Amino acid sequence: PREFSRREPAEGDGSDSHQGRDIRNERPTQTEEKVSSAASDRELGKNAILRTTMGDIHIKLFGEECPKTVENFTTHSRNGYYDGCIYHRVIKKFMIQTGDPEGDGTGGESIWGTDFADEFHANLKHDRPGTVSMANAGPNTNGSQFFITCANCKWLDNKHTVFARVTKGMDIVQQIENARCNHDNKPFDDIKIINISVSQ
Repeated sequence: PREFSRREPAEGDGSDSHQGRDIRNERPTQTEEKVSSAASDRELGKNAILRTTMGDIHIKLFGEECPKTVENFTTHSRNGYYDGCIYHRVIKKFMIQTGDPEGDGTGGESIWGTDFADEFHANLKHDRPGTVSMANAGPNTNGSQFFITCANCKWLDNKHTVFARVTKGMDIVQQIENARCNHDNKPFDDIKIINISVSQ
């Protein structure tokens, strides 16, 4: 079955426009300082709480290993992008999936509006329940959808980016996992993300 979501940030950072200027010795403008500070805040999110209609799920984010994925997740979370998203795909002894504003597994996009690349790390595997990983539709097609494993799912290694782990609230994950679902693995009763808060 189709695993999961969407697009890649444009390459290039505009640094060519600074040729002929020694920008190392110039003080940043106030605007540049604000942008830099905002970027640091996005990248420094270390923990998050997914508040769902069934209870809270606490996760630890791996920003050092997966900086783009964590930036995407934390920015979407802080902007309220995930608020109201349902768990649209729930499979016992496998995983619970969410992060699609359309609610059917076909929608969602990254903060850049395009798919972005996978970020695999040798120490981050789908080797236990409570692994938080990006849904996709093939290599380098990450968007907004993500899932939490309910078992060891090692066959997903190097196919999906692991960017967080559950630290508290596995009982809530298990309650969602055990929800009654239709033949499309969608819970009969909507289980929603109320909001996600990110902290350092």
